[in-house]
Amino acid sequence: MSFFITEKCIGCTLCKKLCPVGAVEGELKERHRIKERRCVECGVCGRACKQEAIVDSKGNVMKAVPKDQWKKPVIMKDKCSACSMCVWNCTKDALRIAEPAFKGDIRVFAELSDPKKCVGCGICESVCPLHAIHMEVGGQ
Repeated sequence: MSFFITEKCIGCTLCKKLCPVGAVEGELKERHRIKERRCVECGVCGRACKQEAIVDSKGNVMKAVPKDQWKKPVIMKDKCSACSMCVWNCTKDALRIAEPAFKGDIRVFAELSDPKKCVGCGICESVCPLHAIHMEVGGQ
């Protein structure tokens, strides 16, 4: 079972705009719904919902969390191989592969290039084959 939107929903569309996988559907000022097959249970919708209209897959009402307290990816440069899996899978374009420090530098790595775009979904962490990314509050 995926997350669920209750009757508390006022149709503000914030959850729909922030969902990294397009699992939320609905129109402005109408109750939204979550497409169960698309939902990856990242919790972005619940953290963003000021109405607390989102219920997680265990039946718990998700509490709104101020955006400055959302987790962000921390990339361990010594582990990162710059494979780009995180960059390709970030639907918010918040990550990139850093430019080499100098001509001929082969030590490149992923980096959080735009923290404001990051919604803290953790998809980058889950796709990293080297486990070089972890999520933490105030990360970068």
